[in-house]
Amino acid sequence: MSKKNEKATLTSATIEEQTAAFLKAGGSVEHVGKGKSGQTFPTNSKQINLKK
Repeated sequence: MSKKNEKATLTSATIEEQTAAFLKAGGSVEHVGKGKSGQTFPTNSKQINLKK
C-alpha cells in the first residue's frame, strides 16, 4: 500500500501567522517600490559572450 505525499500549500492564514511570528521575533519589513527589485548589482560586472 503506497502512501500519498501531501503537498505543502501556503494559504493566506499561514503567511499571516509566519509574518506575525517574524515581526514578534524582532524582524522588520521594508517597503520596496513598484518596479524595483531591491537587489543591488556589482558595479564591475562583465558580460559573457556565449557565441563562438
